[in-house]
Amino acid sequence: MIAATIFWGTSATLARSVFRDRHVPPATAVELRLLIATALLGLWLAVRRPEALRVRRRDWGYLVILGLVGVSAVQGTYYFAIALLGVGLAILLQYLAPALLVTIELVRGRRVRGRVIAAVIAAVCGTALLVTGIDRSAPAIPPAGWVAGFGAAVSFAFYIVYSKRGLARYAPETVLFYSFLVAAVLWSFITPFPKILAAGYDRTTWWMFAALGVFSTLVPFACFYAGLRHLTPTQAGVLATMEPAIAVLSAALVLGEGLAPQQWLGAALVMGAAVTASLETPAAIEARAAHE
Repeated sequence: MIAATIFWGTSATLARSVFRDRHVPPATAVELRLLIATALLGLWLAVRRPEALRVRRRDWGYLVILGLVGVSAVQGTYYFAIALLGVGLAILLQYLAPALLVTIELVRGRRVRGRVIAAVIAAVCGTALLVTGIDRSAPAIPPAGWVAGFGAAVSFAFYIVYSKRGLARYAPETVLFYSFLVAAVLWSFITPFPKILAAGYDRTTWWMFAALGVFSTLVPFACFYAGLRHLTPTQAGVLATMEPAIAVLSAALVLGEGLAPQQWLGAALVMGAAVTASLETPAAIEARAAHE
């Protein structure tokens, strides 16, 4: 899970550069990252693990819903939020997802431990402090930006919860491939591939698309699923909030960007939340759930 946040955190700025400096529409970037990730994963499965491509007929409906409502929405809303809001605010809004997950648990009548609630509060507050001052040059935020940002939080929360069902039946790469495939097909109707080719992007931009497909999509989502199999949705959501911490800290280390005191405090809160959320082992969680 931490590996997933490292890849997501270090690739968010790349996505922003594709939108702002290369003038690529978010829909194009979403489609290409999904197509590249799906093609590479499908080829690997066909050669190394063909048995992982077999899916029960009764599960096709589940995979279609996960691909359409989960993957498509997560990818689309987040990238549109980055384009309209900037990296900082887009990340902040998406990572309201852990708070939504706790709310869902409470609405369903399940007991949520105080430690988990404290971790969620620390994660959200820490994320807010981390993104302070990022993208201040962005113009006035249009209403569509807020819709995309909050939509990213809702869709990410749904994606985490709904993915658990498939991971209980299939290997992560199986669920990942078919959900990516469904999402890629949907986005190919939104922006037909011939239209993308007609845009005449240069070689550098295509390499950036490839990097987004591999390091912002295929690798981190594979790591995320590998971790999600052994975590509760709320734990996964809290651990995922390490993405903005990784993004800000990597910028400080690689680009020499200094951090304000509140950003250091935010990073400490996020790290503390991640540790707190990880304290309870999967075996203990299952035992407590069975007891309750």
